[in-house]
Amino acid sequence: MSDCLFCKIIQGDIPGDKVYEDENYYAFNDINPQAPTHFLVVPKKHIDKISSMGKADQELIGGLFTIAARICKQKSISDFRLVINNGAGVGQSVFHIHLHVLAGRAMGWPPG
Repeated sequence: MSDCLFCKIIQGDIPGDKVYEDENYYAFNDINPQAPTHFLVVPKKHIDKISSMGKADQELIGGLFTIAARICKQKSISDFRLVINNGAGVGQSVFHIHLHVLAGRAMGWPPG
């Protein structure tokens, strides 16, 4: 999508602090980190939010978690929080599905 911030980062039109990339996924450090480790994993395919995904997107979305775990393992991170927001009312500010990976500090429950 031409006006999507994350699509522009993936395409290299806007700089991003890349953590990982393959043919389907791109991961980069969050520009406003909420923990010592805070990166995002996004599918390269533009899907605006979880509630917009189709059946054909299930495997792609599941891969976000596999990539997050792989990156954490490479970084020797064993405890981490994964967050996906769906909609502006819960904090989604960029409408391209993305998985937040946060680690490096104690996190309370409930979040928010």
